[in-house]
Amino acid sequence: MTRRYNAAVIGAGYWGPNLARNFRTSDDWNLAAVCDLDRERARRVAESVGGAPVTTDVDDILSDPLIDAVAIATPARTHHALVCRALDAGKHVMVEKPLADSDAAGEDMVARARERGLVLMTDHTYCYTPAVLRIREMIAEGALGDILYVDSTRINLGLVQPDVDVLWDLAPHDLSILDFVLPGGLPTTDVTARGADPLGTGRACIGYLSLQLPGGGIAHIHVNWLSPTKIRRLVIGGTRRTLVWDDLNPQQRLSVFDRGVDIGAEDAQTARVSYRLGDTWSPALPEREALGGVVAEFAAAIREGRSARTDGSAGLRVLSVLTAASQSAQLSGVPVSVGRASADVDESSAAGVPA
Repeated sequence: MTRRYNAAVIGAGYWGPNLARNFRTSDDWNLAAVCDLDRERARRVAESVGGAPVTTDVDDILSDPLIDAVAIATPARTHHALVCRALDAGKHVMVEKPLADSDAAGEDMVARARERGLVLMTDHTYCYTPAVLRIREMIAEGALGDILYVDSTRINLGLVQPDVDVLWDLAPHDLSILDFVLPGGLPTTDVTARGADPLGTGRACIGYLSLQLPGGGIAHIHVNWLSPTKIRRLVIGGTRRTLVWDDLNPQQRLSVFDRGVDIGAEDAQTARVSYRLGDTWSPALPEREALGGVVAEFAAAIREGRSARTDGSAGLRVLSVLTAASQSAQLSGVPVSVGRASADVDESSAAGVPA
């Protein structure tokens, strides 16, 4: 029989209860403990999923030889210290987005996991939704052709976060999706970003981020905490087809349009433009919780001695773009180069992870 692993959830705030529930219901995991500085909050989470030991001391988790892995759902500023302690204790780690609060911290975390032969996984949950998995498949098989542009909108009337601005709160979702579906991952070119704080909260509540795509295309991300309407829409335009993902439309999450502009040129001075008006269709998608796929992938990576599909390096690529975006926003939109040295850190040596 396949071995079940023991996992502890560290952090019982917003995301921790979802992690605890999915570990509890997974065939791959036993929920071994819930840890939070607030014991009552940890107890409520544990009881909501059928019961589990609770503690306020991370050392109780890390010193327990029966616990194989930890899932960290705490503020980004705490990730580096917690992840490093867990890796040093021999635990596999899944960590909430963003991976860390600086490139240097993220690089250290990825390097430690590699050196210790442990799995470090970034919880990029959207990458495990049926819609994003299908988008990745369609792009890989060439159904859209060469990618010309990406236009992503993620806006709602949301809480102003106490520790991060809107780019760091919402854009990691969109950046992780692009890293997952685009051939070659996130572009390595410059980033431009602008942020606005019209309410005087001390941090940007509205943000715009742009990346150049290979071949001259562009990816644009709009995030906003102040919109009275909630929109979760991604448009990917290719030379063959255009795809629209509307995450808030369960009846038709994906739409594929065989429509677009064709350019033909007889010489450098003459271009012929034609418009293609073809069919529109919606691929059938299963309905399942993405976080269930996350915890299943975490177990599979440990069992098979390999990197997770959204490993620490994926988290590091997203982190590098966020860092460059913050610098660009501080410079009123001046392009800033993405620091790519960290992307060369390779977790492939995690092969041989004990199962």
